[in-house]
Amino acid sequence: MVPPSAPALWPLGIYFLLVLLLVAGLMLASHFLGDRRPARRLEEPFESGVVGLGFGHFRVSIGFYLVAMFFVIFDLEAVFLFAWAIALREAGWQGFAEALVFIAILAAVLIYLWRDGGLDWGPTRRKRGGAPDAL
Repeated sequence: MVPPSAPALWPLGIYFLLVLLLVAGLMLASHFLGDRRPARRLEEPFESGVVGLGFGHFRVSIGFYLVAMFFVIFDLEAVFLFAWAIALREAGWQGFAEALVFIAILAAVLIYLWRDGGLDWGPTRRKRGGAPDAL
């Protein structure tokens, strides 16, 4: 016997049964209506309406990965600062000081990357003497 306080779950059961019947019906329809012959064109990669040419694997410069990491790092910084800006009244002056420390640490990291050459992705610069810069 079902207690009177228990919710009526029979609509959920009917919905679940209808979903199962729909999925089974669609799979049966695709089995009977689908093409049985393997086509050569189905084996080829296809993306955005353009048939691929050549080999899909190629080397990517390390600068690409550095840009991706810097984007993730500084994008997360923007998310944290946005959350801080929303809770500015509740955070008070202590929250403001903590945000300044956070921004100072990020600025120090950016200056370190800049001075270490982590942001130089172009060809190496040469000094006046003709020798490339040492990293």
